[in-house]
Amino acid sequence: MIYIETSHLLLRDWKEEDIEPFAKMNCDPHVMKYFLKPLTERESFDFYKRIQDEFNQYKYGLYAIEKKENGAFIGYTGFHRFDFDTDFAPGVEIGWRIRYEDWNKGYATEAAKGCLSYAKDNLPFDTIYSFTSLHNKSSEKVMQKIGMEKIRTFLHPAVPDNHPLKEHILYKIKLPLRISHPKR
Repeated sequence: MIYIETSHLLLRDWKEEDIEPFAKMNCDPHVMKYFLKPLTERESFDFYKRIQDEFNQYKYGLYAIEKKENGAFIGYTGFHRFDFDTDFAPGVEIGWRIRYEDWNKGYATEAAKGCLSYAKDNLPFDTIYSFTSLHNKSSEKVMQKIGMEKIRTFLHPAVPDNHPLKEHILYKIKLPLRISHPKR
């Protein structure tokens, strides 16, 4: 199923043939620079299964991104429920991961804007967070371009103390309230 269509992208359900390029993307040291480590093939498959489980449970999640021009899988974007030990949890985050050869082409921003537009009319939440390592300026720029507001920095509880990626930047956006009109 296609959930969102943008100028250059389709945000859709995952296909079995996405698993191989997904695993390749997740083991790329460029792509995973601001994560604790690249993922193994097994870890990527387990991640894929968690994405499927979240869709089954909540009816939303991380959508596979496909380029319209050639049908290539280039990554994911979408929503994820988080509940780690911090004062702003539980919540819903918007996130993205794009294969390295498609960086700096505007795809993360385009996909994320499409997700926010879709969420406004179709999903059961109106507050969305995004966070990344303080050093990840590219993702922070996407957060700014999609209209998110910088809240503060925080120490991510899942990152070991004294690790260079421990400090994260937190952004938030509040979607317009959906107004339901009474049926006549």
